[in-house]
Amino acid sequence: MAISTQGTVLKIKKGEDAVTTVNIKSFPDLGAAPAAIDVTTLADTVQKFIPGVKALAAMEFLANYDKDAFEALKGQEGETLTYSVEFGTNGTFTFTGSHSVAVAGAGLNAAVDMKISVLPSSEIAVA
Repeated sequence: MAISTQGTVLKIKKGEDAVTTVNIKSFPDLGAAPAAIDVTTLADTVQKFIPGVKALAAMEFLANYDKDAFEALKGQEGETLTYSVEFGTNGTFTFTGSHSVAVAGAGLNAAVDMKISVLPSSEIAVA
């Protein structure tokens, strides 16, 4: 069954403290393929690989700029937090990491956005 992105939110939690909910406009891939480690020998007729470490890069979330949310996110920069991307009743993807936030560039007749860049420090799990 296909689902829509409508209702998808980013929730950021520090320990058991309050949760910051951000209404996002876009989200990155929620996972990564493992690196391919080449184990081909001269006797092989095709390349052979074994899986290596999954290479998760910075994950960028885009949201409308909101002064209160921006200030709350700015105050949490560099802290290890728990992030959840929630698809309503259709699932939640959770991971830990730390983030930075910045106002995105914009042009004429455009909404002002903010970018939340998260550096994950755990595997992304389906809750």
